[in-house]
Amino acid sequence: MAAEDLPSEFDVVILGTGLAESVAAAAFSRVGQRVLHLDRRSYYAANWASFTFNALLTWIQQHQEEPQPEEVQDWSSLLEEGEELIYLSQSDSASIRNVQVFCYTSEEDEEEEEALNTTEEEPKPDSADPQAQTEPGPEEASHTEGDEPESLQLVPPAAQNQSEPSKKKISYAHLVREGRRFNIDLVSKLMYSRGSLVDLLIKSNVSRYAEFKNVTRILTFRNGRVEQVPCSRSDVFASRQLSVVEKRKLMRFLTSCAEETEEQRAYNGRPYMEFLSDQKLGDNLQHFLLHSIAMVTEATPTEEGLAATRHFLRCLGRYGNTPFLFPVYGLGEIPQCFCRMCAVFGGIYCLRHSVSCLLLDTHSNRCKAVIDSRGQRISCSHVVLEEGFVGADRKRTNTPPRFLSRAVLITDRSILPTDSEQQVSMVTVPPAAAGGPAVKMVELSPSTMTCSPGTYLVHLTCPSIGPAHQDLSPLVTSMFRTPESPDHEGPSVLWSLFFNMADGSGLEAEGHDLPENVYLSSGPDAELGHDHAIRQAESIFQKVLPEEEFCPPAPNPEDILYDGDTLGDTADGETGDTIGDITDKPPPPERRDGQNLKSE
Repeated sequence: MAAEDLPSEFDVVILGTGLAESVAAAAFSRVGQRVLHLDRRSYYAANWASFTFNALLTWIQQHQEEPQPEEVQDWSSLLEEGEELIYLSQSDSASIRNVQVFCYTSEEDEEEEEALNTTEEEPKPDSADPQAQTEPGPEEASHTEGDEPESLQLVPPAAQNQSEPSKKKISYAHLVREGRRFNIDLVSKLMYSRGSLVDLLIKSNVSRYAEFKNVTRILTFRNGRVEQVPCSRSDVFASRQLSVVEKRKLMRFLTSCAEETEEQRAYNGRPYMEFLSDQKLGDNLQHFLLHSIAMVTEATPTEEGLAATRHFLRCLGRYGNTPFLFPVYGLGEIPQCFCRMCAVFGGIYCLRHSVSCLLLDTHSNRCKAVIDSRGQRISCSHVVLEEGFVGADRKRTNTPPRFLSRAVLITDRSILPTDSEQQVSMVTVPPAAAGGPAVKMVELSPSTMTCSPGTYLVHLTCPSIGPAHQDLSPLVTSMFRTPESPDHEGPSVLWSLFFNMADGSGLEAEGHDLPENVYLSSGPDAELGHDHAIRQAESIFQKVLPEEEFCPPAPNPEDILYDGDTLGDTADGETGDTIGDITDKPPPPERRDGQNLKSE
């Protein structure tokens, strides 16, 4: 919507389009609140955003530039008696630091000169004509136009060795040319199939705006090797890594975790590793249970470790053989889905538009209006602020911010190749040293519509100790082929990005000097799931509207009755509360890939 057309009065004004803000906006709009949702950026989702490769390069350039000093405009002429201005920060650079980019592939496409030299030394049939080798054939031409070439399809074992030498190395120019096929997330998370986000997507019917892929396997990096973790019953019995005795022990332990027992309560407050050791499980099973199933540290209390294990087990089997889902086209789709729901129920959106200051009623200590960057006064009852809008002068405490170390890699093949090129993998990497951070890795294949055919997208995340490159590059060189590890047998890193991102779990709402009807939200946290953002959104909603239901189900479009319509039965006699099937059947025509969620 054009900024000049903005109405002058709303119930709720929300600044920032991250996940927490977008969920809150949808919840307010759904129960009839007039919502104005603004973002100073040119894109949705803030630090939850997904970018094409070319758009990511622009984002990188913006965050590598020196931040310009803020220009504060004087809006005191708009004040009335008993009012005071609270100026907001307009800088968007504080949450991202230490951006570093490395390109390990050639800048331009490789010519076929090497092939020509080879043919001069060892002539082969059909290679006498040099033009036939310099001009792309039909299969190569189709790849340039964006179709998946036959050379990327699974080839029979007998022909594989013959086809590998002819595989063309992917260049930087190719990545730029295929840039629109990438959807690269700033944050790396997965959706627990029984987590708060999936439950909310189903309950609110927002899931109809997106499609999802199963995470097909869970891997772990151990003793310099990548191994698959057996987590479901079928995985356990099919595993070749475990002996028969280990399989029985693992199944017995997982069954015993279903409910809390007196024996387990006796270990409350003691390390989870101690509990596992006393179960006589052995090193293999202890590693899988601690790092890949519970995903906790050795010092984590037993009650927390068991709770994490139970949550993992509850999520198994709902939609696949792992507990996790991933949205097709990237995580940036999820905030946009909730923004769409807000807009459907009357919310107004405006990007590249910000709020300069809050207008405080000094008698009631409440924000009665906001003044946007164009000087328009907009009355409102409540304001939701992304934490980055609050200046340092409004913080009561000087607690040092926590950060996450992030790395994004584009590689040429999977970290654990199989017959299928559709794998979506969650990889757990235990701390390299006692007390160090564990690294969570997510590897995405082209089936998620986040990278181009012939490439894989790898996300790494850990709590920051120093700059992201310093924290994560040792792991990258130990798992992938880079100039620092040229003899490694793993996938080659074509391009990489390292940066530090503010950890949203450190938000202290009471630590800010703000009016009582102004509520703060934060960005992504270090956890794998989305519970923190959903709890934030629900908490803000309940403070504003304690009597209302949070995100009640939205009607399906076919169930909405307009004037002149009459109520009719559905064809199958049901109410239509299911959204779709999560099967392997082809997706609906309007989407290209993925599956829909359904309620149970």
